[in-house]
Amino acid sequence: MQHRDKDQTDNSFNPTNVSRVKREHQRGAYDKETVFGILDAAPFCHVGYTIENRPYVTPTLHWREGERIYWHGSSASRMLRQVKTGVPVCVTASLFDGYVLARSAFHHSANYRAVMAFGTAHMIEDRDEKEQSLKVMMDQLWPGRWEELRPMYEQELKATTVVAMDIEEASAKTRSGPPVDDEEDYDLPIWAGVEPIVHGTGTLETDPRMLPGVPLPDYLK
Repeated sequence: MQHRDKDQTDNSFNPTNVSRVKREHQRGAYDKETVFGILDAAPFCHVGYTIENRPYVTPTLHWREGERIYWHGSSASRMLRQVKTGVPVCVTASLFDGYVLARSAFHHSANYRAVMAFGTAHMIEDRDEKEQSLKVMMDQLWPGRWEELRPMYEQELKATTVVAMDIEEASAKTRSGPPVDDEEDYDLPIWAGVEPIVHGTGTLETDPRMLPGVPLPDYLK
């Protein structure tokens, strides 16, 4: 039987031996604000599962509504064929924020934000629910874009599988700030600090077959 902490609240996930951060446990967090913030900020996730006792990890776009994570892909996908039937999966998402340069090789590190979430994945079978979940994904990325697009063909919906996973337990692990050196090393004349990694989008690349005069949408400005 998994041991559960007694201080579970509606604002936190209650860790078990599966999700509890063990190494550098002071970096762990289980509150939903932290977990959801990282999931929403990360543009990509990785879904871990097993097929015939062999582990697989698949990168994919994801989106969240409440305590449910969604992802989608081709109905022919091996990963989606496996997880849509209702199987345990582990979803991870991470953001790399910078290299941490210390005064010794041992204390070099990285600043990051990461989440590990566990649950049972299942396929969204209702046609209207599937389409609505895809609309939510689009509107979270580019608010208002779904209404600009042509409606999805039925064959396109059939060719797309949407999978949902209710988060049963989750943990976040983060590091920020400068290096932590041995006290005697602070007197060494060696540069130390953080080389940050900047997250953002680059210059837009217009489709060469764009019709002339099509304005840039407000959500891309």
